[in-house]
Amino acid sequence: LYPVRVNGKEGYIDATGRIIIKPQFDEVSRYFSEGLAKVKVGDKWGYIDKTGRVVINPQFDGAGAFSEGLAPVKIGEIYGYIDKIGRIVINPQFDSASCFSEGLAAVRVGDWENGKSGYIDKTGKYVINPQYGEAVSFSEGLACVMIGSYRYEDRNNQQWWFIDKNGKYYCQSYSFSVGFTEGLAIVRKGDKDGMIDRTGRFVINANSYNSMGYFKEGLSVVKTYNYSNDDFTLQNILTGFIDKTGRVVIKLQFNNAQGFSEGLSCVRVGGKYGIGRYGFIDKTGTYIINPQYNYAKSFKGGIAPVIINNQFQYIDKRGFIIWNSAEFPSYILEEISNFQKYDYYNLSFYILL
Repeated sequence: LYPVRVNGKEGYIDATGRIIIKPQFDEVSRYFSEGLAKVKVGDKWGYIDKTGRVVINPQFDGAGAFSEGLAPVKIGEIYGYIDKIGRIVINPQFDSASCFSEGLAAVRVGDWENGKSGYIDKTGKYVINPQYGEAVSFSEGLACVMIGSYRYEDRNNQQWWFIDKNGKYYCQSYSFSVGFTEGLAIVRKGDKDGMIDRTGRFVINANSYNSMGYFKEGLSVVKTYNYSNDDFTLQNILTGFIDKTGRVVIKLQFNNAQGFSEGLSCVRVGGKYGIGRYGFIDKTGTYIINPQYNYAKSFKGGIAPVIINNQFQYIDKRGFIIWNSAEFPSYILEEISNFQKYDYYNLSFYILL
């Protein structure tokens, strides 16, 4: 199902453009997770199922997606966890909380600069006590953590490591990393990205690309650029794709690109800071849908969201329009806001999506 906005309210359509869940909520999440989607009524969040039935009444100040049967929710200024009937199973006590992954969830106690992060199990018991300046969700048995803090005076003393589920240091990460996918993790060394295996050995050296994306459907987005000290932005941006041997299979030629999804990648040509046109290529680098959109995201279930001439649309893989509206769903407005913020400085955020 795909979010739409009609007369200021949000609901969902199917892949044919037929309204399945009547627009009636102030905001809905882009995806269903474990059969439920979070929805907002007024300033409170709850959850619905795929028929539109409210399963958990809007009552929370913030809400996350369900994962492994639990979802993080915000009550007042602190976070706890609920199950799929809305029962609180881990009492609110954390200053931030992530979704469960591989049986554990990263949680934080304290503020961003001085607080510490650790990991809890589904009973709320600490398996790894809060001790890290940053902690990322577990993936393939390992999680990236930061030793140190985000305090300005500690900026040169941060160390990033991968740990196992016992809290044992496994291998050095060199930098923040989302984690391992298919046995590889992206890490940054100096001003370049590379990929390490589970031993910490560089499989793709950090000497060629300023930023990289995780492998999706066998290919990774890679990007080169030059940093400008004049306006603190990046110049001469070139983006393409490599395979798992590090071989360039689609020439670096785009201003930006998203990872492949359902055989296609969304790419942008021309302009900077969100200016330019988006289209879709196949794995040979051939345009399947020519660059024409002001904004676009990857295909999911054969449908992609795009913006053209101030109109929000969903299109199929032929480029045919299945939904057209002057009203933008809230998730798109949020993504555009985030994208423009990050893309102004041309960070690697976008290619990881």
